[in-house]
Amino acid sequence: MQIQPSDLGLIARVAGLVKRYGQGAGTVTALDDVSLGLRRGEFTAIMGPSGSGKSTLMHIMAGLDSALTVLRRRRIGFVFQSFNLVPTLDVRGNVLLPFELDGRRPTHDEQAWTDELFATLGLTERLTHRPHELSGGQQQRVAIARALATRPDLVFADEPTGNLDSRTGREVLGLLAAASATYGQSIAMVTHDPVAASHADRILFLADGRIVRDAGRSTPEEISAFMLSMELAS
Repeated sequence: MQIQPSDLGLIARVAGLVKRYGQGAGTVTALDDVSLGLRRGEFTAIMGPSGSGKSTLMHIMAGLDSALTVLRRRRIGFVFQSFNLVPTLDVRGNVLLPFELDGRRPTHDEQAWTDELFATLGLTERLTHRPHELSGGQQQRVAIARALATRPDLVFADEPTGNLDSRTGREVLGLLAAASATYGQSIAMVTHDPVAASHADRILFLADGRIVRDAGRSTPEEISAFMLSMELAS
């Protein structure tokens, strides 16, 4: 994918990205000449076999490899498979943590939005519970709410449904899709799950550190078939 300076609507991009680990004979190329633009308000799924470079690409685009702390706090949200909730804070405290770190309180509109998130995710009755008092699915819902609370321009989600049952997974995917379609947030989701990827507007397939396919919305069956063809070709 060639990205031109005149491209409009891009929220983030990389051009000719190369990432290597190790030295000498032990060097591993995680990303090899990757050029990619993430569009505003688009839900993008990033797929590929283990070791294809998916998580490395996400970490670099999210600025996790650099010291962009303020940018990340204000413009970018994260959903990790391991939740990363603060054990000493209750649900409300965890969700409002990005505002605390930014040294401010939610505006009236932001408070209304977080209340909507609590209601949509079934957390309203759990606001005073701490993470150890919640199921894995509930903890992941808290992580989703925290990532979306400040309405960041871009949300990175690393296997967000990996620890969830199918029903909760569908709810989470629906919320991510709504954040993209309704509120214009850009979502970039790394996933192994063809059903999860089928919720996305766009699906990028990586193999050996390169983008091998850039597809539009696809069915789980179409995604599975292409993933299988990639495995057979490797």
